[in-house]
Amino acid sequence: MTQPKYIFVTGGVVSSLGKGLTAASLGTLLENCGLRVSLMKFDPYLNVDPGTMNPFQHGEVYVLDDGAETDLDLGHYERFTDSRLARPNSVTSGQIYQAVLENERKGDYLGQTVQVIPHVTNEIKRRIKQVGQQSPSDVVICEIGGTTGDIEGLAVLEAIRQMGHEMGPGNTLFIHVTLVPYIRVAGEIKTKPTQQSVAKLREIGITPQIMVCRSEKPIEESVRKKIALFCNVAEEAVIEEMDVKHSIYEVPLMLQQEKMDDLVCRWLRLRLPPAKMITWKRIIHRIVEPKHHVRIAVVGKYIGLQDAYKSVYEAIHHGGIANNARVEIVKVDAEDIEEHGAARVLRGMAGILVPGGFGNRGIEGKIKAVQYARQNKVPYLGLCLGMQIATIEFARNVCGLKGAHSTEFAPESPHPVICLLEEQKNVKRMGATMRLGAQACKLAHGTRSRALYGAEIISERHRHRYEFNNDYRRQLAENGLVLAGTTLDGELVELIEQKNHPFFIASQFHPEFKSKPHRAHPLFRGFVEAALRQKAGKRRA
Repeated sequence: MTQPKYIFVTGGVVSSLGKGLTAASLGTLLENCGLRVSLMKFDPYLNVDPGTMNPFQHGEVYVLDDGAETDLDLGHYERFTDSRLARPNSVTSGQIYQAVLENERKGDYLGQTVQVIPHVTNEIKRRIKQVGQQSPSDVVICEIGGTTGDIEGLAVLEAIRQMGHEMGPGNTLFIHVTLVPYIRVAGEIKTKPTQQSVAKLREIGITPQIMVCRSEKPIEESVRKKIALFCNVAEEAVIEEMDVKHSIYEVPLMLQQEKMDDLVCRWLRLRLPPAKMITWKRIIHRIVEPKHHVRIAVVGKYIGLQDAYKSVYEAIHHGGIANNARVEIVKVDAEDIEEHGAARVLRGMAGILVPGGFGNRGIEGKIKAVQYARQNKVPYLGLCLGMQIATIEFARNVCGLKGAHSTEFAPESPHPVICLLEEQKNVKRMGATMRLGAQACKLAHGTRSRALYGAEIISERHRHRYEFNNDYRRQLAENGLVLAGTTLDGELVELIEQKNHPFFIASQFHPEFKSKPHRAHPLFRGFVEAALRQKAGKRRA
């Protein structure tokens, strides 16, 4: 193909409908039809990126290889497809206006009056087309964040309307993800919210060709006919997307059952066979009918919000799929451990994981969780802050370094075993200033990590400001802490392990960002395997 075709996914009425999952699932189907697919997210908020946003408000920050801090939907894109994502795949209105104003200050507009149309919309179109040009792509799927009618997103909708007009029939496709609520009291499914959001789109000049209807109940034929009539689409283009029973990984198969892959290919004038979903069906079989079951505790501070640790939860489930096991994730608030004690809260868990995070709330509870895992030989996996916490616990309780801590939480600690990265000491700006993105790591011979990876040199993604303090390397190592991985120059500690333990690994990086349902990350695969052994050992005892 000389130029890629573009699919725009919009949403109506309310957010959190699953536009990202729909876009990712469609990407799965098209890849399995034989197409090269790129995905991107356009968020209408004015933040430059989500890097400084509170997880309670926005969910996790997903980090790409090039260090881009992005929306969590890009995690769905990478987990569901082989699309190679980079900074251009995540765009915000903040980035657009920042670029336009910088261009104006440089005189690039030759004294013109700078306006939303054409200057802002041209920049939006340039960013969208850039994704199709940066890597060979047959189709680019562009998800528009927010809901139709949001004032921040109007320029984006105008820009994609222009693209639809400029590129002509067969080169663009508009998919609208909409809520079709079931009113339990009335016992009816209502289509009015869908009609209203489509009406709003049509006012802007966009007519969706496919309607993806999110519903908790099956959509009857009469409802499909009504949506088709009032939204001016073919009845076959009204796609049912119900809440899944077992896993989000069921969505691609659900959409294929609705013949969405065939519909999209016909609209884009692509003659392709149906998507071959054999591998995906095997994944679902293991999820629905696993041979084993295991309980793993995730000890964090943002436990109340599902999306705060989205990639961590998914990577744990991937480890379960690899081991033919259903993993029951028990979400533990670190402050509950501080109040009730680790033994009471964590008793019966076959594995304990401490994820990343910032701020000192719940830190002592996490330290107690690590101590419980170490002393009771419970498999432990620490991620980023989870490695720093494990280092602090070891320093205090094994090496006898009273008051050992991180300078992030205790600047005056007598034993700062975790300290600020040297290049971070003069940083004043918060956004995009951490150690970010893919970095190479060298694994030590004879370590469990090296055996799990099956390689000496690996690459993993980072997002942190603090590090293992090299002044304490020798003392901690002499007491049994294994420095299992370092940067290639040996300067920074990247992985630690503990001897005489069934599984105790903690990484400064975020392995959860590179895990997929059909390719579980080695650390998560090994962690779940160790948890299963732990459970089996207790059963025999």
